[in-house]
Amino acid sequence: MKNIAIFASGSGTNAENIIKYFSTQKSAKVTIVLSNKRHAMVLNRAENYGVETLFFERHDFYDTRKILDYLIEKRIDFIVLAGFLWLVPENIIEKYKGRIINIHPALLPSYGGKGMYGEIVHKAVIENGEKESGITIHYVNNHYDEGDIIFQAKCIVEPGDDHESLAKKVHALEYAHFPRVIEELLRKLPEFS
Repeated sequence: MKNIAIFASGSGTNAENIIKYFSTQKSAKVTIVLSNKRHAMVLNRAENYGVETLFFERHDFYDTRKILDYLIEKRIDFIVLAGFLWLVPENIIEKYKGRIINIHPALLPSYGGKGMYGEIVHKAVIENGEKESGITIHYVNNHYDEGDIIFQAKCIVEPGDDHESLAKKVHALEYAHFPRVIEELLRKLPEFS
């Protein structure tokens, strides 16, 4: 069985969806949820499903090997970013090359980069009069939202949509596709050394 770690900074609806999905699978499970926000709702959601959680501070992440060593100790095979807003440090990217993915609430390469997340993205899509939006699942590298694209799904932006109605459409795509794409990637993943 493969072990998944989820990094998240916010409410954790995507993380919860992934935890629920893999709770019925024999091939993989969410082993830990890590957050850089002490009171992030994602930690409560994970604990409700009996998933171990860890809060960490900037110093732990960027200036030490604490988080990398923790991932290795927990025998993590795959890392999922689900609303996690910090760049992943080089030591984790190197150790988990090709094993870290992120979901972005727009069709990259548009509306990506530092500071582009959540309703900020949806408002920008609406303000620019885009006819479609969607989700992008991509590998993580040293730059915000620039890793190779794995999967995209689209939704129509209707003339009457605002950022909240667009967010609902995008969330529906996230819930439908993110766990399935993770499962497909895990199926092809070689054993971790």
